This record gives sequence, C-alpha cells and structure tokens, in this order.
Amino acid sequence: MSGGTVSSPVALTAAPITAPITAPLRPGRLAGKVALITGGGAGIGAATARLFVAEGARVMLVDADAQSLARTLAAINGDDLGRADNELPERTVSADGRLGDGRLADCRLAVGRVADVADADAALAAVQQALQHFGRLDVLVNNAAMRNYTPLALASADEWQAMLNVNLLGAANYCRAALPLLRAAGLGSIVNVSSCYALTGRQGMGLYDATKAALLALTRTLAHEEAAHGIRANAVCPGATLTDFHLQRAAAAGHSIDQLKTQRDASSLLGRWAAPEEIAKPILWLASDEGSYITGTTLMVDGGLHVM
Repeated sequence: MSGGTVSSPVALTAAPITAPITAPLRPGRLAGKVALITGGGAGIGAATARLFVAEGARVMLVDADAQSLARTLAAINGDDLGRADNELPERTVSADGRLGDGRLADCRLAVGRVADVADADAALAAVQQALQHFGRLDVLVNNAAMRNYTPLALASADEWQAMLNVNLLGAANYCRAALPLLRAAGLGSIVNVSSCYALTGRQGMGLYDATKAALLALTRTLAHEEAAHGIRANAVCPGATLTDFHLQRAAAAGHSIDQLKTQRDASSLLGRWAAPEEIAKPILWLASDEGSYITGTTLMVDGGLHVM
C-alpha cells in the first residue's frame, strides 16, 4: 500500500436506554394543521387520530358509533369531553375560528360528530363544524367502511346499495364537502383508505372489495382534478389489521385473541396481523408535507400480500 495512516476500527456501543421512548420520531409533521377523519371512533381511524394529534394536528372525527367515538375523544383530550359535537350548543365564531376576544374557539385537540357517512348533509355539517372549532381544514382521511360477507351470486340490490352508500358515496360526500376548505388551505391532502383486496381479489367479500376498488378510481380522478388547486389525493391499501371489529367478531364466535392471531400466519410475507398504528403511519406520511410530491398513488400496506 502507498504511504498513509490506517485508522484503527472504532468500537461502537449503544447508549443504555434509561427511559421508554414516547416522543414521535419527527415531532410536528402536522403542526398547525386540521384533519377530518371518518370512521375515527376505533381501529385505523382512531389510531390515525391519535398519531395526527401527537404530530401537532387537531382532528375532527366522524363515526356512526357514538360510544366508540366518545371513548376516542375522551382518550385524546385527556378529560371527560367525550361528547359528539352535535350535542354541543351553537356558537358564533369568526372565519379564522376565533371568539370575539381573540381566543381559539375550542381548546380541545379533538372534536367529533356522530353521523353516517352516507348522509351528504351530515358531511357538510361535519366540515362546517371543523371550521367552527378550528378555523380551517388541511387533511381529509376517508376511512369509514362497512363489510358484507354475502357471495356475489346471492347478493341483493339492497346489499349492494348499502355497501356503495358507505364505502364509495361516503368518501365522495366528504370529498365534495371538504374540497372548498382544502383548496383554501393551499396544500390540502386527501387520503382514502381502501384495501389490499381491491387489487388482489379473494373469495367471499366481493361487495366490499369491489367498492374498495372503486375508491381507488375515485382517488386517481381526484388527483387529476385537484392538482391545479394544490390538493394531493392518495390511497392506502391495508392488509389484515387487528382492529376492534375483528376482536369483537372473534369473541362472538368463541375464539380467543391467541387463536385469532394464528389465522393470519400465511396471509402475508410477514405472517402476522398489522396493528392499526402500522396503517396510521403511512397515512400520516401521505398527509404530511413529507409526501409533497406524491399524488394519485396507491400505497400497499399489507405485509407483502400483493406479491405472494
């Protein structure tokens, strides 16, 4: 070798962990922003709400289940303010969400509304409520959904319509209601929660999977139509996620949580269920400025199921 000094390897040692790490990895990714999340009372929606608040956002949650919504609101706010806001009195606030003396119209981190996303008038009311409490809207997460296990050959027209009303028209209702405020925000973001099975298909849940596939088409069209207004539209496709819905369904069938967990051993390359928080993190990324050059994208969050 030519002349020069070769440095000795430096031993790398990890510092001892003296306390649990509880802070977000990148705090403040949604600082000062307001998000509306449908299906926000439990599961992926509730996990997304908690993460958004930890990253500096305030959230407006919509859910048809009043009890779940109340629990999530109380948990986020850390108090007994677990009432949906359609139970609160009307107040007059300025366009920027402040009271007459300049105080913020609401000091809570999260507010909510009990509503069926299929109700277009309720969507308009929820968006207005977010404006009343927080003064703006920057992010919309369409997460609300319903399931159906009827085979396609047996599914009735009423079953089809019920699924379309929630899984597709519900998202359309909230997009239409939210777009004026998202446009006004300048850099708005819409994240639609679809399903990995919208692309892969399976037996027994054709109504659900078809409506989730339609949601992907809606997302792509939104990306085309709203780019000129500074709005990005993307979709996440979760795989098997261990939400309250699955826990309750397993309990009703007499199955333990341990039994439930083994049911997904072969359903993905990672061989397990996702936790709701593992879906919330990609939603956060797409909603935040870190995803500023991403629109019209379908992000698979399925443990590798789509390549099996």
